[in-house]
Amino acid sequence: APPRASNGSREGAAGTWLRTQLAPGEVITAQSGAFERDPQESSTTDEELSRAGSPGSRGGSVKKGGTRALLEAIRAHPDVRAVGTEPHFFDRNYEKGLEWYRNVMPKTLDGQITMEKTPSYFVTNEAPRRIHSMAKDTKLIVVVRNPVTRAISDYTQTLSKKPEIPTFEVLAFKNRTLGLIDASWSAIRIGIYALHLENWLQYFPLSQILFVSGERLITDPAGEMAKVQDFLGLKRIVTEKHFYFNKTKGFPCLKKPEDSSAPRCLGKSKGRTHPKIDPDVIHRLRKFYKPFNVMFYQMTGQDFQWEQEESDK
Repeated sequence: APPRASNGSREGAAGTWLRTQLAPGEVITAQSGAFERDPQESSTTDEELSRAGSPGSRGGSVKKGGTRALLEAIRAHPDVRAVGTEPHFFDRNYEKGLEWYRNVMPKTLDGQITMEKTPSYFVTNEAPRRIHSMAKDTKLIVVVRNPVTRAISDYTQTLSKKPEIPTFEVLAFKNRTLGLIDASWSAIRIGIYALHLENWLQYFPLSQILFVSGERLITDPAGEMAKVQDFLGLKRIVTEKHFYFNKTKGFPCLKKPEDSSAPRCLGKSKGRTHPKIDPDVIHRLRKFYKPFNVMFYQMTGQDFQWEQEESDK
């Protein structure tokens, strides 16, 4: 369990940080201690589709893995407080200083964990070093999802905002005839999880990182949340009673066990219908990701069975 802090010192040495990535997905940070302000939750504008020049480039962000769903579920726990907006402290706003970051967080009682999620931390080269230098005991939660599905979901999100962008097939290839995948496109690069994880493992041991399956977060949310609560040293309070499967959206919605009102589902930006992608493109992407997936399984000691999942389709 992460250490509990009662003072929230400026250096952050006494703070507890929880960081989570999603598949790549997004990142959540948690800290204990008292904070000054409880901001209103607001939606975050996602980064537009872009081409990332380097692994540390801020053009690519870790998203569409399931972090928002995980954050909303863990917020149901009485010992957790979470900020709804994405602070982007360790990538875009680091120069504003720790005090700015503290002021973004909700007020927290002694013994509670404060969390935040920011999609792009996982693919930002500087993020692991910055987090480690501020609080080396940080716990990281990484939500991962089949990288092919994640890339299509990423594209779908951007398409909804910029319908004039090229097709997925055009963006995915450097040369379609030769079948050369364009790994510089952020939607593709984000899914090379082993590449990004290697950077984090230079600063954090595997024991401080929990990998959550984005797929199981849909099929067995209570099971995945049990792992999250255990990892954070929390009592298992968020259970199957908190979830209701919405057949229309295709994923679970959250409800209070004692509440008779309708379950609260994620917004309309979640569960979008994906555009139809050429099967040959899907096949080539699976082939491209396979060695990276195997490497990721070896690095984490977990087999997410993405290849098995695809063979079942």
